[in-house]
Order: sequence, then C-alpha cells, then structure tokens
Amino acid sequence: MKLATQLIKTGQPMASDPLDPDLPPAQEEAIAMLVAGKLEALGMEVNTYESMPHRPNVVGILKGSGDGPVLMMNDHMDTYPVVEPHKWDKTNFDPFQATRHGDLLYGRGTSDTRGNMASAILAAQAIVAEGVELKGDLMYCLCVDEERDGTHGSIYLMNEIGIQADYSITAEPTAWENNNTAEWGMNISVANAGHCLIEIKVIGQKAHIWRPDTSNNAIVEASSLIPLLQNIEFSYQPTELMGHTNPCVTIVRIKGGLPGEMQFSPDECQITLAVVGIVPGMSLESIVSDLNSVVGNHFSGRKDITFSINQVKDSLFVDATDPVPEDQEPCVSIVNSYQKLMGGKTPIFNRKNAFNDTIRFRQAGINAVTFGPGEDGWDPDNESISIPKAVLAAKIYALTILDILGVK
Repeated sequence: MKLATQLIKTGQPMASDPLDPDLPPAQEEAIAMLVAGKLEALGMEVNTYESMPHRPNVVGILKGSGDGPVLMMNDHMDTYPVVEPHKWDKTNFDPFQATRHGDLLYGRGTSDTRGNMASAILAAQAIVAEGVELKGDLMYCLCVDEERDGTHGSIYLMNEIGIQADYSITAEPTAWENNNTAEWGMNISVANAGHCLIEIKVIGQKAHIWRPDTSNNAIVEASSLIPLLQNIEFSYQPTELMGHTNPCVTIVRIKGGLPGEMQFSPDECQITLAVVGIVPGMSLESIVSDLNSVVGNHFSGRKDITFSINQVKDSLFVDATDPVPEDQEPCVSIVNSYQKLMGGKTPIFNRKNAFNDTIRFRQAGINAVTFGPGEDGWDPDNESISIPKAVLAAKIYALTILDILGVK
C-alpha cells in the first residue's frame, strides 16, 4: 500500500490525460522519473524514450542468462483526469491522496492503473530480494499516453524504438466480484475490443427565439436521433469472446448554440459519440455506413435538414484484436500461478472492452494479455482497488515471471 500511495500522488494532476483530442495532453515526466528510479534500484538497465517533451516512456530490463524468452510487464503512467473533485468524499476531496477504507484503497489511479503498477513492481522486487537469477530477460515497459490510445507511448515504442518481447502482461484492471456470493477473482483478457470517436453534425435553420415556428432548431432535430443511436444495431459477425457489451454507442457530448446568440435558435448541433465494443471485421467505413443509414432514414424526405458523419478530428480508430490462444504463454503460466494461489480455481478468459496498451503489443505480433487486480468497472469518482486482490496479483506476477523466464 505504501508504494501504491506514492505512485498515485506523484506528478498529479499533470499526468491526467483526457481522451478529448481538443484538450491538452498529460505530462508524465514526474511519475516516469520515480518509476525509473525504482527499476534502477532493482538492478535493471533503464532507458527513457519520448516523442513529445515531458512525456518519457520508461523501459527497464533485468537481464537473464540468455537461455530464455523475453517477458514484458506493462503498465501506463497517465490517468483519467479529475473534473469534479467535490464528489471524492472517500479521499477527503483530494482525489490524488490515496486513502484506505477497510480493504479498499481509494484515489485516482488506484484501479487504472498505478495500484496495479505497484503490484507489478513489487513482484520484481520480491524476485530480486531472493537473489533469483532468471534465464530469460524481464522487461518493464511503462508507457505514457495510454488514455489517448498510445500515440506517444506504446505505438511510438513499437514502431519507432522497436521494443520487442516474446510475451507481454499488462497490469490493468480485470478483477471482478459477485456482491451476492462474495466470490471474486481476476480474468485473463486475451483479446480487446476496439473503439472510435464519431461526430454527427445536424444543420437546420436559425430563427429568432420569438418565432420558433420559422426555425428548424438543430438541437431539437439532433436530440431526436438519440434514441435511435442508443439502439443502433451495427453490422458485424459474432466472434469468439465477445466483450462485456456488443458493439454499441455511448453519447459523450452534445454541442449547440453560440455564445452571444441566445436570442436565436441554433442552426447547428454536434453529437459526439464513442462507438465501443468493436469486434474483428468492423471498420471505420462500416461503422460510418451503419450510422449514415440510421440518420439518413430518420431525416428521409427532409429538405430542410442536412447532416454529416465523420471521425472526430485527431482521434484514432482502434481495431479489435484476435485472442491469444489459451494454451500458449503467457496464459499457461498465469493460469498455473492463479490456481496455486486461489485454491485450484481457474481464471475466466475474456475480451476486454476497454483500450489498453495490450492492443498495440498484440498488433505488433506479441502474445499480449491483460491481467490485474483493479476492478474492471472504471469508477469515474471514488476510484478504488482491493488491497487483498493487489497483494494476490503481486504474488501471481512473481510466480508467472519465474515460470515463463525460468530460473538458472
């Protein structure tokens, strides 16, 4: 808990990284320097790589004897922003002050994902403290920019720096709990769903507020689309391991009206939506086509309304990934370690709905999975992590590292 508390506080709120492409990105420099020092203290050879000022990625390698594979332990250093600190009553309204209540540690970044990072670092610390000499190389790859789909983090490290590994485990939230039975565990996410940001612009006719009968209020017209978008059925083929939700829409922003024109009804309204749960075979073109069909049918015959549908400027389309086979590493060793420490229970394999750097490593051909103690629910306020689950994860990571890399 001490390490997690230190990690959660460091460099905040500068390391907060909104997905909104029209807002400034994070600066993860302070947390990067801290974790680089932690890895150096464990005897790792540490390098930093940045494609943007104040955003260094940290790569530490504990060299083995050369008789084994390379295992990457991955995590990211940016976090969600905090926009409404007055809702963080569990941390005395300081979201970056980790605060314990029972078995839960609250604070921004506890679950996503500095609490998970603490578990991963403690695993390496335990191995080094025991004087174990590994056969394979243990790499810790701690990235920036994950919350914005990895442009300056995992994409840069893969495509420009050429980071390589045989296997990768991303320490991100895959934990779950059944409140009715008190049963809990951690899934192994062997695949990820994709996502994208889309903007629908509706154009009507401006008029004075005293004469609404002469206008086509763009806000009113756009709002009529909301039920249709909420219930849209995208074109896709069901695939192995569907995510927690089928491909669907989350509306994240509605913008209409201009400052200084409250005397007039707006003639333009923009709906920004996230398309999530994307599965293999879906593309930006297929998604835009499905949306065009729904919106076009709704406004069919309306010569007084026009619309456009486009990907949000400066955002990325994230493809879904194919699963890592369950009978291959690192799945096999995670399962073995999990069973040893969970009384023979077997973890569930699933497709994770959210983006994480696992996607970029998988796209680069690495057997990359996600496994971590954070809750796979992403609380927007009063984010927390289970301390018992975090301790268990550290033990599972340590055993898995030993199993995959081998001991000389």
